[in-house]
Amino acid sequence: MNLHEYQAKRLLQEEGVPVPRGIPAFSVKEAVNQARALGGQNWVLKAQVHAGGRGKAGGVRRVASIGELEQAAQSLLGKPLVTQQTGPEGKHVAALLIEEPSSIQREFYLALLVDRSTARQTFIASQAGGMEIETLAVEHPEAIERIPLEPGVGFLPYQARSLGFRWELPLGAVQQLVRIMHGMWRLAQRLDGQLLEINPLALTADDRLVALDAKIVIDDNALYRHPESDELFDSTQQDAREIVARQFGLNYISLGGTIGCMVNGAGLAMATMDLIKLEGGEPANFLDVGGGAAADKVTQAFKLILSDPRVKAILVNIFGGITRCDLLAQGIVQAASEAGVPVPVVVRLEGTKKEEGMAILAASGLHFVTADGLTDAARKAVLAAQA
Repeated sequence: MNLHEYQAKRLLQEEGVPVPRGIPAFSVKEAVNQARALGGQNWVLKAQVHAGGRGKAGGVRRVASIGELEQAAQSLLGKPLVTQQTGPEGKHVAALLIEEPSSIQREFYLALLVDRSTARQTFIASQAGGMEIETLAVEHPEAIERIPLEPGVGFLPYQARSLGFRWELPLGAVQQLVRIMHGMWRLAQRLDGQLLEINPLALTADDRLVALDAKIVIDDNALYRHPESDELFDSTQQDAREIVARQFGLNYISLGGTIGCMVNGAGLAMATMDLIKLEGGEPANFLDVGGGAAADKVTQAFKLILSDPRVKAILVNIFGGITRCDLLAQGIVQAASEAGVPVPVVVRLEGTKKEEGMAILAASGLHFVTADGLTDAARKAVLAAQA
């Protein structure tokens, strides 16, 4: 689960990480009042969306008067912000962060994440703060440092001091860096954080370190341990279908293509989407109904796919292992009957009770296009979507 910048900064501040003074606002009037409460003559106005690249898209603005701030707030609130990470539809701006400006001397990148290749929490650090870390990793990998944390030990202060000296920070800032990295580690433990990112971490003109921007991602698998996270969830930042899928225990991600995918198993779903693209099509979604999907779950999955008006064909790719193919076939027939599927449905069944499942589909009286093998299924789905 992604958090907004103002939420991430509040949580980091609770762990002793310094952030600029700032107040969130949810209306133009509130933005004006918050700016006056902060004081001064200059403010930074930041659109709160779950996407990077806000600055390049006009979502981060420095304003020099209340009138300018009011105008900027009006132009952002209630409208979509399109960045290179949102797609053409953009993300709805329902909140702003009003902050005091900072005088920046240098900018750094600092993040704590779960490195799956080493199965360890790892700090990622770079003196090239403010840049897109993905681009930096490709073009200048030597500019990125990795600081793995020993399992069972966690963060040790010398790791921050050593980094601070390599960055040639003033002594006071080195001591600050120790507190910042320690605070990030404590917060990651408390939240089950997958990613805590500060970009940039700025050294100000008076030699203080300040987190100018922050991003936090909480592990979805651990949300049951954090009921307080419900207050942090912003439904405006997610596709409506993804929210419905979450309610029914389905793993769904909208992708924008024309071929709806319903698959049992995440790995098989990824392979299915790859083959659709290989055959010249575009998947409309990632949808994993799970290894033990029952008929009612399959029905909900069908309805979810059909709620996307871009879908012109559906590919059902089922491997009967935990759940038998005949039971899943019953669910497919039930779902197609209830939902009144108006587009071609290509079905590929493999595994336990495959023949019985195929017989159920043939006897249903509904028009299913059956496939023999995954490549055949992908090819038929692409042709059906193009018809």
